[in-house]
Amino acid sequence: MNIAALLTSAGINITVCVVLFSLYSILRKQPSNFNVYFGRRLATLSSKNVDLSLERFVPSPTWVMKAWNTTQEELLTIGGLDVVVFNRILIFSIRVFSVSAIICTILVLPVNYYGRNTIHKDIPFESLEVFTIENVMEGSRWLWSHCLALYIITITACTLLYFEYKNITTLRLVHITGLPPKPSQFTILVRGIPWSADESYCEAVKKFFTYYHASTYLSHQIVYESGAVQKLKDDAEYACKVLGDGLEQSCKPTMMQCYFCGGTNNFKIIANEMDSIHSRTSYSDVHMVPRKKLQECAAAFVFFKTRYATLMAARNLQASNPMLWVTDQAPEPRDVYWSNLCIPYKQLWIRKIFTWVASTTFVLVFLIPVTFTQGMTQLEKLEKMFPFLTDIVKKSFMAQLVTGYLPSVILVVFLMGVPPVMMLLSAIEGPISRSGRKKSACCKVLYFVIWNVFFVNVFAGSVISQLSVFTSITELPAQLAKAVPAQATFFTTYVLSSGWAALGFEIMQPFALFCNWFQRLVLCSREDSYNGFLRFPYHTEVPRVLLFGFLGFTCSILAPLILPFLLFYFFLAYIVYRNQILNVYITKYDGGGQFWPLAHNTIIFSLLVAQVIALGVFGQKRSTIASGFTIPLLIGTVLFNEYCRQRFLPVFKNDATQVLIDMDTRDKNCGRLEEIYDQLHSAYCQFKNSSTLAERFSYPDKERIQRLQSSENLETGKNNIQQAISWSHR
Repeated sequence: MNIAALLTSAGINITVCVVLFSLYSILRKQPSNFNVYFGRRLATLSSKNVDLSLERFVPSPTWVMKAWNTTQEELLTIGGLDVVVFNRILIFSIRVFSVSAIICTILVLPVNYYGRNTIHKDIPFESLEVFTIENVMEGSRWLWSHCLALYIITITACTLLYFEYKNITTLRLVHITGLPPKPSQFTILVRGIPWSADESYCEAVKKFFTYYHASTYLSHQIVYESGAVQKLKDDAEYACKVLGDGLEQSCKPTMMQCYFCGGTNNFKIIANEMDSIHSRTSYSDVHMVPRKKLQECAAAFVFFKTRYATLMAARNLQASNPMLWVTDQAPEPRDVYWSNLCIPYKQLWIRKIFTWVASTTFVLVFLIPVTFTQGMTQLEKLEKMFPFLTDIVKKSFMAQLVTGYLPSVILVVFLMGVPPVMMLLSAIEGPISRSGRKKSACCKVLYFVIWNVFFVNVFAGSVISQLSVFTSITELPAQLAKAVPAQATFFTTYVLSSGWAALGFEIMQPFALFCNWFQRLVLCSREDSYNGFLRFPYHTEVPRVLLFGFLGFTCSILAPLILPFLLFYFFLAYIVYRNQILNVYITKYDGGGQFWPLAHNTIIFSLLVAQVIALGVFGQKRSTIASGFTIPLLIGTVLFNEYCRQRFLPVFKNDATQVLIDMDTRDKNCGRLEEIYDQLHSAYCQFKNSSTLAERFSYPDKERIQRLQSSENLETGKNNIQQAISWSHR
């Protein structure tokens, strides 16, 4: 591939982006599309302003400025810590690849271009291999520039990683200590409750925790097996029963008396009746009043009096048989994945094996389309496979289009089916939280794309040859050193197709827009329904950003031309995703920043792979000095990663005893414990948290903003932040 083919691909993607962004800036102003492009705002605001001026039909960059000026505190309030972590990944990528682009443009690119004493063509007709390290002669004394650039990039990345990890750890501590107290801090999930013919699961839980946790046990709530239809039926029966009891007491004995009595008094009597029911029933039996007909599961939420007691119960082994009375820290109420709680605990290891086998099989099957797309980058192989294309590909423009644009587009189309499949496999695996399911899917997608987009494309060929590459680990650096520079041009076009164009489609939301138009034009409905119930797609966007970072690190000194295209993608993604978070995506639950350790590990892996490839290249080029200096860099990167694992990672795995006891003491002194206890059962009500249509959009953005703006909570929040910062430095 030459520069002209690369510019053809870039031109096509730039045109697509300009058209899509211009359409978006017009369509977002139309009142009929508000439910597509302002779903989050419509979910929290009661009214919308309609501007009927001519400006509605003219593209404008005002949304860019609004997204740019949004602060991190606003993102934290709107989307939670996971959104902030994703934003910090983009900021880290912008910073590190800005440094990489400057260093490689000054040091590496001239050395690559003038690496051999050859006559160069005009720039548009130059082969892209001229700009890679392949063009440097063996034994060249200029290879020290590549080694120096690798040192600067690695030190910059590790320094930025350290400060990002430190800041995000502080934010997580603030997330834990934030107001109001989170129900999950007082709740554990118990699974594997032993079955007994003499007593129900509810009685078994109460008996066990009353005996073994007598001083700290508060109450519990059993988990039931019930489908959506059964839930609605039971709710209707219970509502009729309560209304009937209230009417019988307020107006006896005829219905005529009911007509003349006031409706307000009836509701007061119903409320009094409910109060009397709660007063006659203990904490652990409240949930049994309306739900006696439901089938109990071998799982329950158990509530404790303090956070510290909850932590100890969640961490410790409860029985001599590890498969019984299994305890975990409970997710947040809106984060609970209710359909998986009734899965028998003994089945989980079988499900994990099944998902691992299914994921591996899917990866191997995907070798076929990847190998096919890789063959399209080479005209000779393409003409042999499809002889009827010989006359077509001889044309200059068609050759540039086929080799520079189509392969990456076809691969992107095939990869579109990967995230849904991985999300399904992650759900089958049995996670207890929705954030856990999304994180598991994110890991699977990340491993999939790194393997198929990078390694399989690097070692493209028959399936047997792809698998035989790794028969000898000692030959791996040499194999990578030969293959990666040759495929750097394909990775560049992949960034254009999967990055730039994907951002245009992301901001346009074509599927939601089509559904909205179909509803209004075909079904003739004028209601502002929320299309898609959009949540932020972490399982697709986090792997994409980390994959591009992986490609940037591995190709930085080998083929520096990829860096400007990557840098432009990260800048564009920074604006687009901030806009989507502000206007489109609705946050229902927050995973507490658990994506950052995954991002950190991926970046470290990227650095190590880049260093291993550089070591192989320096060995091939017979540069002993450069090879010798690369080995200490490898060791230093591993040691840095180990330090971060020891210093920061435990905060993301477990809550600190010191933090929890301080919070318990503060709540006790403020007299808020009784209020917290009263809210636990309602927070983990299984049928209230079941996703009805209206409840999906009840995320209390207004309440959170008002709570943050109140003076008392602001003062307490400042104290929490100061405590969290002090804890993070200990």
